[in-house]
Amino acid sequence: MAFADNLKKMPGIAHLEAIRLLDGEEVIARIEHKPGQVGSLALYNHLSQIYGAITPEAARAGLELYAEHTEDARANPGKHPNIDRLLELAQGNRTLRVKHVFFV
Repeated sequence: MAFADNLKKMPGIAHLEAIRLLDGEEVIARIEHKPGQVGSLALYNHLSQIYGAITPEAARAGLELYAEHTEDARANPGKHPNIDRLLELAQGNRTLRVKHVFFV
């Protein structure tokens, strides 16, 4: 199934301004509600709701949901940083906490 089709099955994100990813107490990434990041925001939000954090298992599930974009990320490292992060997490035992930032 294509990424666009997978997105249609994920919870809405109209209430989210961003997601911050934390390694311990350090914010290592921020995925914002803006063009070019909305799909990743929806996917990371979906994973955090199911797994409670971005665990290696969540990362592997996320790579499947990114569908055709995962292969493009593997072929072009650096082109898709949010997928690159999942590729790295899927291979290790590191877990990232998710902090939701809501629109006020």
